[in-house]
Amino acid sequence: MKNLITYGWLAVAVTAALTACKPAAPLAAPPPPRVTVSCPQMQTVTNWDEYPGHLEAVETVEVRARVSGYLEAIRFVDGTEVKAGDALFEIDPRPYQAEVERTQADRRQAETHLELARNDARRAEALRGTRAISEEELDSRSKAVREAEAAVGAAQAAEDAARLNLGYTHLRAPINGRIGRRLITIGNYIQGSASGASVLATIVSQEPIYAYFDVDEGAFLKYRTAAKESDGALACELALVNETGFPHQGRLDFFDNQVNPQTGTIRLRAVFANPDRALLPGMFGKLRVMAGRPQSLMVVPDVAVGSDLGYKYVYVVNKDNVVENRPIEIGRAYGDQRAVLKGLGLQDRVVVNGLMTVMMLRPGAKVEAQSAAAPGAAPASPDETRAAKL
Repeated sequence: MKNLITYGWLAVAVTAALTACKPAAPLAAPPPPRVTVSCPQMQTVTNWDEYPGHLEAVETVEVRARVSGYLEAIRFVDGTEVKAGDALFEIDPRPYQAEVERTQADRRQAETHLELARNDARRAEALRGTRAISEEELDSRSKAVREAEAAVGAAQAAEDAARLNLGYTHLRAPINGRIGRRLITIGNYIQGSASGASVLATIVSQEPIYAYFDVDEGAFLKYRTAAKESDGALACELALVNETGFPHQGRLDFFDNQVNPQTGTIRLRAVFANPDRALLPGMFGKLRVMAGRPQSLMVVPDVAVGSDLGYKYVYVVNKDNVVENRPIEIGRAYGDQRAVLKGLGLQDRVVVNGLMTVMMLRPGAKVEAQSAAAPGAAPASPDETRAAKL
């Protein structure tokens, strides 16, 4: 019995040794890497040139007093919109009202003297036929009438000036716009003069609003030609620093009259509607100007384009599912799409996902290609496409 057990363990050991000596089965080859491909698409795009710009109000007014006096009232709320003719400040009118009344009295006195002079002249003219008055006296009385008429005119002018100064004690808004904060408080003495008058407040117009930016000579010539062809209505768009896209639509309305010789640029101006008051004078933003008519271009996803020292390329999967490195010539970017001018056909399958895997392989490696929906298949309108200069 003991010998049988010994022989049994020996058989098991021999069997295990023989099994361990057999060669291992070869491992299965890994599947080719999977990538996503997309064919180039034809897309209708509009080319735009982008520039930094700043906003300025169409009209700006510094409210100053024309007459001196103590400030009695302020009729506006800081930072609100005002209309032309709205009351803003009131200066104590009593001294100027008294001046009006004094000049009225002077005018009435002058009119009385004129009436007396005319009566004397009529009587002298009646006595002239009887030779009861000398020619010298007659001439003196006629000249007194002219002198009295001049005095009435001077008194009337003085009264008009006094009434004008009285009106200047009520300062009103000269334009429509948004008024800033008050720079003086009630009770202060205001100095009114042509040179020394202090600024009481500032008003800037809100709509429309201007945007200024500088372009080089070549761009200026291009825009000037395009403006002539479109009757001066060259489209321009604006985006503030916190906005995506270019939501504000405007047009170019001004080209400066000379090129800056130091920078080689010329200043342009665009005008924008501002109904919601989102645009404020002094803001900065990005402007873009239409650089040409809409055209149809071949585009691929911008992420598919690689670069190596200025050399642009894409990875293309051929009919045998082998990766090729294809040099291309690119154009502008339109959102997440990039225009391709040379090097691709509409039937080529461009790798748009899995690029890191492909870059780890060398060209000629085999992959498993999976088609993706082309994001740029639908033509984009000019409002939906966004271009950047290379």
